[in-house]
Amino acid sequence: MSLAKRIAHKAEAMKGGAKKTTGRATGSRRLQAEGRGDQVKGNIKQAGTKIKDAFKH
Repeated sequence: MSLAKRIAHKAEAMKGGAKKTTGRATGSRRLQAEGRGDQVKGNIKQAGTKIKDAFKH
């Protein structure tokens, strides 16, 4: 997997964490939920990349 995609997946997870924290600080449940979703999506993509790389070697 390319380095750019790995960075993009990590950035997506970090963006989700930031959204979740902002939602918590402002009391916005919608923003918290969006953040959790983005974070999970990024983490799943990262895990998929690790699995693909494990089977390549």
